[in-house]
Amino acid sequence: MITMIRTQVSLDPDMYRATKAEARRQGVSIAEFVRRALAGALTTERSDKPWMRHAGAVRSGDPGASLSVNAVVYGKGRP
Repeated sequence: MITMIRTQVSLDPDMYRATKAEARRQGVSIAEFVRRALAGALTTERSDKPWMRHAGAVRSGDPGASLSVNAVVYGKGRP
């Protein structure tokens, strides 16, 4: 079992609305959205690949998009 530590964060009304809307768009709770955002920010700081901070920032809506990326980057998968 993972132990969670509860904390409180203050957001201005605009940031709260934007956070709530984005969490809803992603189908997750605000808490999960914030955890993912923090995990991404913390991973980026320690990463030797700073470009990774942009991973997952854009959605194509195509569930097979990773195959297209693999085709372009690695020459594998569908063209």
